[in-house]
Amino acid sequence: MDRLDAMQALVAVADLQGFAPAARKLGLSPSAVTRLIAALEDHLGARLLQRTTRSVTLTDVGARYLERARRILADVEEAEGSAQDERARPGGRLVVSAPIGFGRLHVSPVMTAYLMRYPEVSGELRLSDRMINLVEDGVDLAIRIGHLADSSLVARHVGEMRRIVVASNDYLERRGEPKLPEAIESHETIQFGATAAPPDWRFVDDGREIRVACRPRFVTNSAAAAIEYAEQGGGLTRVLAYQAAEAIKAGRLRIVLAKFEQPPLPIHIVYPTSRLLSAKVRTFIDVVTELTDWHFGKA
Repeated sequence: MDRLDAMQALVAVADLQGFAPAARKLGLSPSAVTRLIAALEDHLGARLLQRTTRSVTLTDVGARYLERARRILADVEEAEGSAQDERARPGGRLVVSAPIGFGRLHVSPVMTAYLMRYPEVSGELRLSDRMINLVEDGVDLAIRIGHLADSSLVARHVGEMRRIVVASNDYLERRGEPKLPEAIESHETIQFGATAAPPDWRFVDDGREIRVACRPRFVTNSAAAAIEYAEQGGGLTRVLAYQAAEAIKAGRLRIVLAKFEQPPLPIHIVYPTSRLLSAKVRTFIDVVTELTDWHFGKA
């Protein structure tokens, strides 16, 4: 007896509620399906199906065994598909979503390199700071920064991102550089993020969380607007490291309170749950891990 064949027979009988329809699905005779199930029951020493002249139902043992058999068959299918996929060249249309700023600076070059490497693929890069539904919006994978809510998505960790407080040299010379998080309360602040979010900034000191209530003079959901105002001496703003990287490198902004930063946020590639990962998604993840260093978690 081939146990995988017997498991497939059991699943077919259970799903189709009969030996005859299961036999048609499997391309076997009803007697062959009957022999497979009987051999499986003999091997297990337990009855899996209750048979009458009118119906076929699972026993309690059969129901529990069926659940495990489904998982085993799915794993076998995945292993076979993965082996076949290794030989397949990716093709078709690949839709990638990413935050606007991070996508422009870091994902767009990866997409360019990917399309050059795999000419059979056509690509679409959608840049948006809103949380999208991958399945409903027809997106193959997304790059997300931050802790992920529980969902049916598969996540691949590919980096980390600091949250930093920055200000211009001119502002810090006029107002003084804050040495402790609590000092922020006496400073001009620029609030970047969801406009409905409470304007408090969080820090960590020896494992203890510190919350500082801010009274921002300027509130915006645009990182570019917050950074531009900070560059003009408007005050302190708290952004993700990549958002201010150019201004910091050019000397227009300076990081403050670095030793009180919260742990960096994870960067993930997420994609819908699938027993078989498509070649285009798998190879895009490979290109990301090969060509990028998205570990922005160090000072």
